[in-house]
This record gives sequence, C-alpha cells and structure tokens, in this order.
Amino acid sequence: MADVVQYRLERMVDELDDLERRGLFTRREIAEIVKQRRKFEYRLKRPSPLKQDYLAYIEYETQLDSLRRLRKKLVAREPKKEGINAKKNKKKKSDADFACVLRIVEIFRLAVMRYKGDIDLWFRYLEFCRERNNGKMKKVLAQAIRFHPKVPGIWIYAAAWEFDHNLNVAAARALMQNGLRMCPTSENLWIEYLRMELTYLNKLKARKIALGDDEGTLTDDWRTVDEKEWRDENADLFMSLNNERENTDTSNIESEEPEKKIDLFREQGLSILRTIYAGAVENIPSSLVLRKRFLEILEATDLAHSEEMREEILGEMKRDFSTEPEYWDWLARIECDPENVKDMSEELMLSQIQKALQVYEEALRVLPSAVIYGLYARFLLDVIASQKGESKSLGLSSQCATSVSHLLMVYEKAATTGCITEDLACQHISFYLQLGRVEEARKLAEKLCRERFPDAVKLWELRCSVEIRHVTRDFPSPSKADLLPIYELIKDALNRVSASEAESLWLMSIIDIKLTLESGNALLYLLRSNFCKSKIYFDKLVDISIVSLTKDGGSDNGFSSPLPLNCIQLESNLASIGDKDGLVNARKLYDSALASDSQNASLWQDFYKMETKMGTSETATAVYWRTRKVLKDAAVLLTPDS
Repeated sequence: MADVVQYRLERMVDELDDLERRGLFTRREIAEIVKQRRKFEYRLKRPSPLKQDYLAYIEYETQLDSLRRLRKKLVAREPKKEGINAKKNKKKKSDADFACVLRIVEIFRLAVMRYKGDIDLWFRYLEFCRERNNGKMKKVLAQAIRFHPKVPGIWIYAAAWEFDHNLNVAAARALMQNGLRMCPTSENLWIEYLRMELTYLNKLKARKIALGDDEGTLTDDWRTVDEKEWRDENADLFMSLNNERENTDTSNIESEEPEKKIDLFREQGLSILRTIYAGAVENIPSSLVLRKRFLEILEATDLAHSEEMREEILGEMKRDFSTEPEYWDWLARIECDPENVKDMSEELMLSQIQKALQVYEEALRVLPSAVIYGLYARFLLDVIASQKGESKSLGLSSQCATSVSHLLMVYEKAATTGCITEDLACQHISFYLQLGRVEEARKLAEKLCRERFPDAVKLWELRCSVEIRHVTRDFPSPSKADLLPIYELIKDALNRVSASEAESLWLMSIIDIKLTLESGNALLYLLRSNFCKSKIYFDKLVDISIVSLTKDGGSDNGFSSPLPLNCIQLESNLASIGDKDGLVNARKLYDSALASDSQNASLWQDFYKMETKMGTSETATAVYWRTRKVLKDAAVLLTPDS
C-alpha cells in the first residue's frame, strides 16, 4: 500500500514544481499539500474505504483548485518586470492548470466504482463534469446509464445535456426513447419527453419567425414579393374575357388564402402530444396525476384543436377514474378555485360555484361515500372563507349565506344517507359553534353521541366542550350544582370509551373544569367515587396529573386544589397493601409536586415518612439529603411522629 501511495505522490512532482515556479504556492504550502494528499491517499487504499473519504478528498482538491485559480488571477494583475516573454509564459497554460481537475475526475471514478449503487454520488460526478466541461461528460453518462438503466433521472439528465449543451436533438430524442423502453412506468420521463419535443417545436417556430414569416408556419407562399410587384406593375398585360369575375375571384383568393394556411407547428404539436399521451396512458393506465400533468401542459401550450383534445382527455379520465373521490374533487376545483372567488364578479362567481356544486352532486350520484361528502364540505368551507374575507362574520353577503345553508344541507344529507363519519360529525358541530348557534350544536352533539357514535372519543370531547361553554356563558362562576351535569356527562363518556383512548377526556376534566376550589372538590369526588377503584383509570389519572396539575398547582399556601395530594394519598394506600406500582407512582407525584413547590416543608415531611415506612434506607436517606439541600435545614423531618 505504501508503494502505491508513494508512486501516486511522485507523479505529482511536475505539477507541484510548476506551482512553485509560477509563484502560486510557497515551498511550505506545497509541503502541506503533499502531507494532506498522502493522508487522503492512505485512506483510499484501506481495505474498506468509506464514501466520506472520497468526498473529503474531492472537497479538498476542489478548494485547492479554486485557490490556485484565484492566485493565478492575482499574479496576472501584478506589474510585469520580466518582460514580454515572461508575461506570455505566465499566461500560457501548463500541466498544473489541468492536474487538479483530472485528479478530481479520477477520485470520482474510483468512488463510483466502489459505490456503484449510490445515485447521489453519480449525479455529483455528472455535475462536476458539466461545470468544468472537461470532455468526460459523454463517457460518464454512458457509464451511469450502463450501471443504472432503471433510474429515470439519469435518462432525463443525459437527454437534457444533449439538448441544451450539445444542441443535438436527435441524440436527446434517442436517449428519451431508450429511457422510456427501460422505464415505461416513469411519469416524469413521459412528461419530460413531451416538454422536450414541444420546446424543440417552439424553437423551430421562433426560427421561422426570425426568418421573416410572422405567422410562424412551415407553409411557403407560392408567389414571391418580386413576382407580386411585377404582376401589379404589368396588370394591363393580363387580359380576361370577364374582368369583373377575375377581380372578384382574385380578391376572394387573397382573402381566403391566409385562412387556408395550416399552422403546421400547432398541428405537429398536437400530434406529438396525442402520441406521447397515448403511450403514457397505455403504460401507466392507473395514474391520475399523470393525466393531470398532461392536461396542464395542454392548457399552457397553444396547440391546434386544443379544446377537442382537452375534452377527450377529460372524457377518458371520467371513464377510468369515476370511482376515485380525488378525481371528482379535482374536477370540481377546476371549475371553481376557492382561492380566486373573491377576485371575481358576482355573476361569474355564482356561475363557477354552481358548476363545481353540480360536479359534486354528480359525484354523490355515482359514488355516494363519506369521502365525497368530506371533500364536498371542505370545498364549501374554502368558498365561505374566501367570501367572508378578513371579516369574522359569516353572514355578510347573500352569496356567503347561500354557501352556509348549502353546507348545512350537505352535513344533513350525509347523516341521512348514513355516510357521516366521526370527523364529519365534529365538523358539523364545530360549524354550528362558528355560526354562534350553540343550542343547535348541543342538540346535534347529544344526538350523535347517543345514537350514531356512542364510543367516539373526539365527539364526546367536543360535546363536553360545548356543555362547558354553555354553562360558563350563563354562570361566570359556576357552583357545584351548576357543574354537576357536566360531571355526569364526563362520567358517562368515560364509561363508554376505552381507557387507552380516554386521555383527552381526562385532560379536559382536570384542566378545563378546574374553575374554583369547590369545583375541584366536586371533580375529585367524581374521580374517586367512580374511577379510582379501577387501577388502569387511576394510573392514567396519575400520569396526566403529574404533567397538567403540579406545574401550576403551587402557591404561597400550597396547592390550590387537593387533587394531587389525594392522588398521592391513594397511591400510598395502594402501596401499603402490597401494590408494586403504588410506591413508584407516589414517588412520581411527590417529585412533580416538589418541583413546583420546593419550599413546602409538609410535602418533604410526608415524602420522608413514606420512604421511611415503605421504602428502603437508601431512598429515605436520599430524601433526607434532598430536603437538607433545598430547605437548608433537615430539622423539619425530625418531628414527634417520626
């Protein structure tokens, strides 16, 4: 290995001497370059060199070559004292000007041969060759295609290089067609092939216009300008038996002649698009995105009979994708884009919205499903948001009111047909709340929770939120009696849903209803009397209370709510009767409570008592030293009870 490295370094002698002779690097800098190159060469000669070793070597050589070119420019600007011959010699390119690029190419070659399957490394290699224009591009492209014939990006890159750099349309077309043979299911390859052909056609049209044909057609006029002028000057030499008829025929020919000219560019563009579209659909018949992209290109290009082609594509899409909700939503949004509604006139806006609604109604007849109803509702919500603009009110205009009533009708129709889902039901209730119709939202939530979705956690949570909003609106400081229906509702909800999904309901019951001390006591009573007997529910309560209560439960007089302390007491009682998890949960609650109220001496005392009775000597000692560190005095632990 050392011999190979030394041999490679010896081959750099002429390059390094040239750099020193031309004054681009000093001898000390060249010694450092040799040192770094030797280090990188040894890395590459390891039994298993890493990809990062090659990239680091390439990065070093790239920066070194950039520094060489910069210093070469600075040397060229200095005043020359050696004479004209020396000036010419310095400007003349030498081996050092090419050595770095050739070395980087060689390192890239070694890297891609070592990691043939790394596509990113191949593209880095190609980009370097393209930027430096070192004449290696064709060879590297051929190697990349040989190793990765199933990667569409390489075929596209190669065709783009031939088309843009070499201006070789035939080679680019051949590469694209070969790529399509190897990757017939690549959407990007079909689209890029179409774009390349249309771009080439557009260049031909621009060239035709530059040569003097303003209409940009391939048809030539059979009468040249000189012939026309000569005919006009010598009109008396042309005799006719019927002058009037000749004049009429001549004027008709001249007026109809431009209309008879066939724009071969537009016709040829349509033919190309039709051919490529047919091949793409044949190979990828189930891709809706592909046909969308073809349609976008058709609409952005001026082609002959584009409307007929558009109708044909839309007809085929309806035939093949009428069972997919995404197609109907896309088709409706083509008719009316909600983002552009506010910029339209009233008549145009109503017309386009009506067309979009007709598409959704047709979709419901063909494919009645909850997904269609959801997309239908989302479209109307977007339209309403666009119509109301910056205002928060939904009833500012008649158009907005019409959309609101239509949306409510869609929700009701979804419920009637049995296509409503939990998310759609939540949207319906939330929309009522946005309209300020709380009573209707309450009735709807109660009906859905009782009949349609008795075990839906999100719906129960939304219903509880609606009830809380209703109570707090009527009673700013609710009493225990006022909150009792909400407690019963939460109790009913927790009985219906599983413990693994009830976390959001626990959070709401602990946080949202923590209004007053009296309500906190009532909530604690509810939890203790109904759920603390079930270990799985109580473990959930402990985990949530650690996060949600003890962070803000501390005050000057201790905890404002007795819930954390009672949770600790219950866990301690469970631990005293042999529950293995009780002591662990109690410790968690104590740690969390002390984190928010570290100066509470009674908490430290209770913690120490628990560890002394149910813990080990090590845990009790640890609590003792923590108390001494925080309170600066451990005397509070030495009470008559202890």
